[in-house]
Amino acid sequence: MEMVRLRRTSSQEVVAVTGAGSGLGRALVERLARRDDLAGLIGLDVCPARVDGVEWRTLDVRDPLLSERLAGASTVVHLATTYDVSLPGLTRRALNVRGTAQLLEAAREVGAARVVLCTSVDVYGAFPDNPVPLLDRAPLRGVADDETLAGDHVEVERLADHARRSGLSVTVLRPAPLVGLSAAYDGQVLRQLGAPRLLAVRGVEPLWQLCHVDDLLAALELAALGTVTGGLAVGCEGALPQVVVEQESGRRRLELPATVALSTAARLHKAGVTTASVRELDHLFGPLVVAADGLLAAGWRPTWTNDEALRAHLRMRVEDGRSSVYSAAGATVALLGTAALVRSARRRRRR
Repeated sequence: MEMVRLRRTSSQEVVAVTGAGSGLGRALVERLARRDDLAGLIGLDVCPARVDGVEWRTLDVRDPLLSERLAGASTVVHLATTYDVSLPGLTRRALNVRGTAQLLEAAREVGAARVVLCTSVDVYGAFPDNPVPLLDRAPLRGVADDETLAGDHVEVERLADHARRSGLSVTVLRPAPLVGLSAAYDGQVLRQLGAPRLLAVRGVEPLWQLCHVDDLLAALELAALGTVTGGLAVGCEGALPQVVVEQESGRRRLELPATVALSTAARLHKAGVTTASVRELDHLFGPLVVAADGLLAAGWRPTWTNDEALRAHLRMRVEDGRSSVYSAAGATVALLGTAALVRSARRRRRR
């Protein structure tokens, strides 16, 4: 085991990062390892990586020995979660919800000063009456269903709220759809780009707001150091109308009446033709654009625009051959569109 590098600093801050062996967690420990004002940096994962200045401790966050592995940490940044919507729901929820519950309890046991969690803007819920943009203090109206990633995040927010009421300092970052990482972080919104067309509900122009990993990492660093606290949204400034996304991606629009889209998705799901939940269409029915006002007030600024982030994401898809990864999502949208159009045609013939 590589021991933590001693730093010449008066700081007593020892930061532990779960999920530090890969993905977002790996990127954060690499960023924090460049600082010289931390007393220590601990990386926790089932498969440790090699990063200079990091003490590696091997474990699964659902391990009963978690509190022992967190010993000595004053701040815990919990990133041993998954954003992969292709995982079975029970598997994903066990890691995201049960793992977070155990992490919060372990942090309390070791006397950590703060815990940092990461959910998504979906916890606010996409509703027609949402203001544009939403402030951090807006009510969390997302639905805690068992089938979607958004449901996991709503439950994590509830765990965070309970932990705060019991005396633990918990900061939660809520990023817009993430770009700049592997396809496992793309989520349902970005996976639509694997379909021949982009869905839209008649009468509603979808708005796309993204969050580049560089900007999320900067926000995580501020949260880890205690510079920002509470519930904080993260995203590029403003949003792109879907017509711009269609032009940039070369995708045409498939516009359906709301009742047709919902009923068709429900029928396909019930028949087992697709695993996509009806709730995964929520983003089509109302705007979900955040202001990131808390971070902006602390001096954070997004370094990527939505347009730049979208173009970078589209380039990455081509470069790493993500077409196969997107096939399931693309098939879902194609099935929904085809089934909906068939139903509409049948109804017209009956008139």
